Amino acid sequence: MNPRRKKRLTLAVALIGGVAAITSLLLYALNSNLNLFYTPSEIVHGKTDTGVKPEIGQRIRVGGMVTVGSMVRDPKSLHVQFAVHDSLGGEVLVTYDDLLPDLFREGQGIVAQGVLSADGKLEATEVLAKHDENYMPPEVAEAMGQRHEKLDYSQQKAPDTK
Repeated sequence: MNPRRKKRLTLAVALIGGVAAITSLLLYALNSNLNLFYTPSEIVHGKTDTGVKPEIGQRIRVGGMVTVGSMVRDPKSLHVQFAVHDSLGGEVLVTYDDLLPDLFREGQGIVAQGVLSADGKLEATEVLAKHDENYMPPEVAEAMGQRHEKLDYSQQKAPDTK
């Protein structure tokens, strides 16, 4: 092999190796920052189509309704624990160590983001509550089996714009 071809081959191999290294680092970074949505029943039983359950230590979002009577507050700190359920019967305990949103109540829809611990609890870093009685995050509505419908005002129901 002449030196010119050897130099080209070395350059091509280095280029392919560099692209492979960059691609693998990019995929690793994207995978570690992936934040998947699960319902409580999917955490307990696995996804219906694949049976995949979230792994311990994985960062996930959980959406559902706060179970009435499940909220336990620590009187000496901001620590709160509550259960989130969905219409399929799954229930997951969520712990949170910060101020809850003003609209957070038992029986209301929420989305909690955090890390799944070894005992099956979600250690939440963020809790989002719905903002009025008509709105529910799309993931929670789908998990609860509810449909989102666009409001259709007729002439009789139209807001007064004087």
